[in-house]
Amino acid sequence: MKIFTKTEILESISCWEDSFTQFKVKRIHTDSLSQELVAFSNLEWWIILFWVSDDGEVKWLENIDIEKLWQEISNVSQNNVNPPIITQTQNIKIDEKIIVLAYVSKWENKPYSTNKWDYYIKSWPDKKKIPQEQLRRLFQESKNLFADEEPIYWSSILDFNQQIFYEYIKKDNKKIFEKIKKWELELAQVLKNKIIMHNDNLTLAWNLIFWIEPQRFSQTMPFYIDCCYFDWNDISVNKYKTEERIYWDFETLYKKSFNFLTSNLRKIQVEENFNSNGVIEINETVLGELITNALVHRDYYINSPIRIFMFNDRVEIISPWKLTNSLTIENIIVGSTIRRNPILEWICKHILSYSGYGSGIKRVLEINPNVEFINDKEKEEFKCIIPRNYKILN
Repeated sequence: MKIFTKTEILESISCWEDSFTQFKVKRIHTDSLSQELVAFSNLEWWIILFWVSDDGEVKWLENIDIEKLWQEISNVSQNNVNPPIITQTQNIKIDEKIIVLAYVSKWENKPYSTNKWDYYIKSWPDKKKIPQEQLRRLFQESKNLFADEEPIYWSSILDFNQQIFYEYIKKDNKKIFEKIKKWELELAQVLKNKIIMHNDNLTLAWNLIFWIEPQRFSQTMPFYIDCCYFDWNDISVNKYKTEERIYWDFETLYKKSFNFLTSNLRKIQVEENFNSNGVIEINETVLGELITNALVHRDYYINSPIRIFMFNDRVEIISPWKLTNSLTIENIIVGSTIRRNPILEWICKHILSYSGYGSGIKRVLEINPNVEFINDKEKEEFKCIIPRNYKILN
């Protein structure tokens, strides 16, 4: 814990208020205090000096309960700030008057919000709500927050597709499903418990899965899949056989992109009987695993869609993300994984053919060892290359 000296405090007072130092001459309401703590905590460090007026004068206040103020600051820091912060306090005597100093050093869990899910940042001595684009950048820089937890502003429970959710919750937790049916549990409470809602807004993960039109609330982000079948072996060709841009919910993205591939790939006769059914030239399990991998693990902060490109000699599935931290291609081949979108991963266990145990890539290579993976850190994309005309007997 840093201990401030009297000289340091007098110097701070002489420099007036700024984006890191605030003066308070009296106690402030809990909501206002939480807003101040949030605004400061989204910076590097800060101090609040209680019982110093805006003009820098240290006030003499009678009947001051210092311990009560300490407790109030601690309670607000723990209960009215998300995630909670630890605020250090210190008493400093100046001319027989007591200044209470509240201090927080640099924290790594930005962005912080109030318990009402409002995000603030300091703007000189004042505070302001963080614009959505700046908030998105703060989430991206954070090591402990995930894109799929981000609230989608202007959304509400009225936009929620309850039928799809009931089908999911019935598979995930039948007891909760039965309680909802019997009116023993309110739907809104279940949504909050499942991190579907932050305050009155719904999160990105559930927006993608349980909305009829997810793109309505995510217009600034390309939550769709671009599919194109090029009439050659290179993207520079000026001719294509077919193309499609796929929108709507997560399950629709999966099914339509899967159908785009299977309907355009050739079938290979593997039995001698002329009337025997053909086998698709790329195993369907391989296609399903790699499409799911692209949807679940993509970086939803990158302003780029998933792309599925077909060529005469190969299929490429390109997802906007790169392997995180020290994870390598060699790691994921043996089943290692680092979660990027934990809520999406959990839900997809119930709505897609996805285990969530890091076994997808390993299973793909067991079926087709010729599949190639490229982790392009510079372009921030993960590419799966599947050669065509590879005969597989199921």
